Amino acid sequence: MQIPAIDLRDYEYTLPEEKIAKFPLEKRDASKLLHYKDGQISHLNFSNIVDLLPSDTLLVYNDTKVIPARLIFQRETGARIEIFLLQPISPTTVISEIMLAKHPVIWETMIGNSKKWKDGEILKGQIPFQGSAINLFAKLIDRESRRVEFSWDNADIAFVDVVEASGEVPLPPYLNRKPIDEDKSRYQTVYSVREGAVAAPTAGLHFTPEILEKLREKGIKEAQVTLHVSAGTFQPIKASQVTEHPMHSEQIHVNRETIEKILLNLGNVVTVGTTSVRTLETLYWYGVKLLEGKGDELKIEKLFPYENRESLPSAQKAYEAILVFMKEKGMQTIMGTTEIFIFPGYEFKIVKGLITNFHQPGSTLVLLIATILGEDWKRVYGEALANEYRFLSYGDSSLLWIA
Repeated sequence: MQIPAIDLRDYEYTLPEEKIAKFPLEKRDASKLLHYKDGQISHLNFSNIVDLLPSDTLLVYNDTKVIPARLIFQRETGARIEIFLLQPISPTTVISEIMLAKHPVIWETMIGNSKKWKDGEILKGQIPFQGSAINLFAKLIDRESRRVEFSWDNADIAFVDVVEASGEVPLPPYLNRKPIDEDKSRYQTVYSVREGAVAAPTAGLHFTPEILEKLREKGIKEAQVTLHVSAGTFQPIKASQVTEHPMHSEQIHVNRETIEKILLNLGNVVTVGTTSVRTLETLYWYGVKLLEGKGDELKIEKLFPYENRESLPSAQKAYEAILVFMKEKGMQTIMGTTEIFIFPGYEFKIVKGLITNFHQPGSTLVLLIATILGEDWKRVYGEALANEYRFLSYGDSSLLWIA
């Protein structure tokens, strides 16, 4: 496959500030829903999702859980230092494991007001925890790579408890406001279970326990994947050549049951959110790697799908290769990373439909939407703007079908 030339200007649109949803609606499922199928657009309510999905659908959710990744410290001089957790470094790079650590951990971070923080200086904060106080310490150990060591004075509690007790909800920068108490629950899906994301898989924010139950009653099957959303999801494309954009790497975890469900339901897979799309499509390309004898590591580079090949295996063969590999290794869960970059020219291998919000102009996510809709993405976004849809993380929803 030859990588197509992509002009970023073709994927820009004007998003007025007043169209950005700064706060969630009172009820999760009260949002609007734009339905696109076979070129036809209809405007509904999110609660209609139960009627729109065929009963033979396999609905795939991302069950990652947002951690309060923004930690605030105060120097003795009064200077405020803000540390945003990005990627774990030590004692493990696996997010699910480092969150359970009960001893010092090192993270790659973003640091606000870093000029005020001296090399080797230890910042101290005191946080309430179960009726007592814990001292949390932060030490800048590598300024260039922004690596920070965190330690605390209670060996009985894990890092995830420390973060939950002390951190702030990492709201997207475009909301341009401080988090409030409501964000702790609303910037989180009702089915989130695996801590590690620093941004929510926002397409899932519309689901309620009641809607999930109605979907099950209809016979719709469900499966879970985990992609820990990174802060890179908000990174705008700045490169003149879109393919040169430094695509962010994100960790994924998928269990054997989900792989088996995908195999049994090929042709009927609908994903909740772009993160679930990226995960399932990544798995296809991992299967390709296994079939091509390119190693055991689950790691998909951003342009791997666009490399020239004489032929490609079917979705079934690719997923079967993963299942065989997992069984041979005695693995119940497969873990790895993905940088997959989905832009026009890409052909979807697994996903047939997508539930998603409305995304930032000129972003990697708009490119993904344009891959699904072709030139119709402009018409869809134009109709959403004209019909007063709310945009971005706390905004309204859409159900888009791939032709």
